[in-house]
Amino acid sequence: MARSDERFFTNLNKILSDRERAILARMATPSSAAIRRRAESKIETEYRQAFAVDTDRILYSRAYSRYIDKTQVFYLVQNDHITHRVLHVQLVAKIARTIGRCLGLNEDLIEAIALGHDIGHVPFGHDGERFLSDLCKESGIGAFHHSVQGIQFLDRVERKGAGWNLCLQTLDGILCHDGEIHDRILTPETGKTFKTLESQINGKKTKLDCPLIPMTLEGCVMRMADTISYIGRDIEDAIRLNLVQRDDLPEDCVRHLGDTNGNIVYRLVTDLIENSLGKSYVAFSPEKAQALLCLKQFNYRRIYLNPSLKARKKEIQGLFEHLFTKYLEDLEENNRSSAIFSHFLEGMSVDYLQGHCPSEMVRDFISGMTDRYFLNQCPEKLRPKPLKF
Repeated sequence: MARSDERFFTNLNKILSDRERAILARMATPSSAAIRRRAESKIETEYRQAFAVDTDRILYSRAYSRYIDKTQVFYLVQNDHITHRVLHVQLVAKIARTIGRCLGLNEDLIEAIALGHDIGHVPFGHDGERFLSDLCKESGIGAFHHSVQGIQFLDRVERKGAGWNLCLQTLDGILCHDGEIHDRILTPETGKTFKTLESQINGKKTKLDCPLIPMTLEGCVMRMADTISYIGRDIEDAIRLNLVQRDDLPEDCVRHLGDTNGNIVYRLVTDLIENSLGKSYVAFSPEKAQALLCLKQFNYRRIYLNPSLKARKKEIQGLFEHLFTKYLEDLEENNRSSAIFSHFLEGMSVDYLQGHCPSEMVRDFISGMTDRYFLNQCPEKLRPKPLKF
């Protein structure tokens, strides 16, 4: 870059930083507060601000591209209109940015967290996560959680083990994003460091229900948006598959939130903005929070635990056990023809190879797979047939 170009972009970055100071709310996270493990002089002399860089790095990561064929809720279902991870994270990003814009928060940070928050999800959704977690615990590497694995991918696996050197605030938001936890009010837990991040990651491996709170208001908004984005969308998908009918929705929930995804999203977003504007926290009203909790309970009872969705669960569990054992044996026997070498470990950095035991390598390989790739790695005779609705 020519010196004159460098001066131009440095000046442009200053203009953007000045604009942030003028329009962001007091509790917002300015780009100037971004913290990275390693300083990058190039970022300081270009027009993209810190969290916008994080967004781009996540968007262009290989792990992001694999969202396209990862289960959200309904696996082994052949229906092009059912939500997959790639659509879910886009919906979360849109909803969270809308809330953040109204509250005067940093939309770049919100978008980075939103696009990266599910990057650690395994094939076959939460069932797959439980199967892999059991295998990880049995192998002595601790429990598996997709939020922890998201940090693992972005920090230690991507770019052949070099990682993306993302900001602490982005990684923290991904780690603490759990939209399944029911919160009425979320207040940021400020003052975290990379040491805090590592401590919380280790805590998650030993205690999965370890509650974590984001360090930024942007992270809190994204966590609320995660819930808002899936609760009504999962209902629409279930109706499309004839698992539930619209008339089945609890009357009290319908009165407060409506009976369509559009109404549910609009009313929850509106309520969150009304109860959070100018505050140091984000919050739902007691009435909307109770209705949301009721709707979550309905979804668990009628959709997520629906026996018709679990018809192939044992088969999928057996395939996880099969692949985990197979790849461990391939590593121990140095079977270079195995996919774990040719599709994953080839070209990996020395730091990654020396810093991870075989079980951790297998965990990283399997968790990064799409549903389709996972099934293609299994013997054809063991592959489960699609569910029919």
